[in-house]
Order: sequence, then structure tokens, then C-alpha cells
Amino acid sequence: MRDGIRQMRFAAGGSATRILLVRHGESAAVAPGGAWPTSMGQGDPDLHPHGRVQAERVADRLVGEDVSAVYVTPFSRTAGTAAPFLSRRAMAAVVEPDLREVYLGDWDGPIFRRLVADRDPLAMRIFDEERWDLAPGAEPAHSFAARVRGAVERIATAQQGGTVAVFTHAGVIGRVLAEATGSTPFAFNGADNASISHLVVDQGKWTLRSFNDTAHLGMAIVNRSDLAWEQAPPVSDRSTG
Repeated sequence: MRDGIRQMRFAAGGSATRILLVRHGESAAVAPGGAWPTSMGQGDPDLHPHGRVQAERVADRLVGEDVSAVYVTPFSRTAGTAAPFLSRRAMAAVVEPDLREVYLGDWDGPIFRRLVADRDPLAMRIFDEERWDLAPGAEPAHSFAARVRGAVERIATAQQGGTVAVFTHAGVIGRVLAEATGSTPFAFNGADNASISHLVVDQGKWTLRSFNDTAHLGMAIVNRSDLAWEQAPPVSDRSTG
């Protein structure tokens, strides 16, 4: 105590569940006129080769963490991103269907990526008004929020006191963190591919510890991408996935 009382670091309680929300690696590009496979009625692209490299870097980052359970969605891009870590740790993943990406109805799959790239007026309204359900036939906002919250609460209960890696999607991460912070719906929709966000759930209280950590990817803090499709939308990578 001779140096006085030092600042203390955040420490989660013993009953807290630490949830590491990992956005999947970059998914396959959309070829002109091309289509994606589907799962549960939604677009299910595989990882782009760059996404597989990102998956290895995620494994490098997580391998030193005391992860007691891993969750993925039914979509191949989350399973593929988790695979290197699971292999190194000789673990199996639990599939959590309710953490699948928001369903965009008639626009689900590669069509939405094309519409965003073309700056379609209705697609732009989705981001201006922060409502996925403006897409024709899309999942209602309240249904999406309810299933995502339910999944997080189930995981927090099942893994109480542990650290969990959840490999999921940008829209889901945005929804989870909006719930945690009481923010506007799309405030946290900009998670980069293979980024890690840290949520602590303790006795019903959700605390955001970090968002969009990309230190393992060697990215600049401010992304000045030279890829034209990333520069087009006013908000970085506005597409879901």
C-alpha cells in the first residue's frame, strides 16, 4: 500500500459467463449470376480463401484462452472459421440454430450483397432506418431479437462460470451488443470478418467488454481499404453475414 491504491482491472464474478463473439471469416465472393447453397432456407456460402487464413489467425488468438465450449451456427462459414481452433484443442462444437444470421426474405443470399454494392435505394433505407425487416419477406425485428436473446441466455446458463467462443454473424453480433448496451439497433453492425467481441453475462446483466477486436488480423485501427466494394457503402461492410 506504500504506492497508494492503484486502479483495478475489471474482473467478472465467479458466476459470470464470458462469451467471445467471433464473426466468421470472409465468405465466398458472388460471381455474376451466381448463387449460394442454402441451409435452413438461407444463403450458406463457404469461406473465401482469405477467410480460411483469417480462421487460422482466430485460432492463434484463442488457443491461449481458457475456452470451455464452442458454439457455431448451422452455416458452413461459421463452422469453417471455428475448425482450426477446434482441431488444435481437440474439441467439438455445439450447433446453435438461433444464432444464425437474420433472414432477409426475398433478398436473402447473394442478391442482398449485390443490392448493397449497387446502392439500391431500399437497401440503403435498411441502414438509414436500422431495420432489416424492410427487405421484402424478411424476419420481423422483434422475432430476430427474441431468438438471439434466447440463445445467449441459454448459453450463459449452460456455461455459467466459463468462457465460451461463439462463431456467428455480423447481424447477430450487432443485435447482441445492441441488447447489451441499449444502443440503437445498428450501432454495432460493423463487426469485421474474424473479429472478436467480448460479452460478460452475469445473473441476467449483460456487459460489453470489447467490440471488433482485430489485433490478430494485423489490421489498422482505421481501415482504409483499397477494395472498391468496401468503400462504396457509407458504413464499412454493410452486408450481413
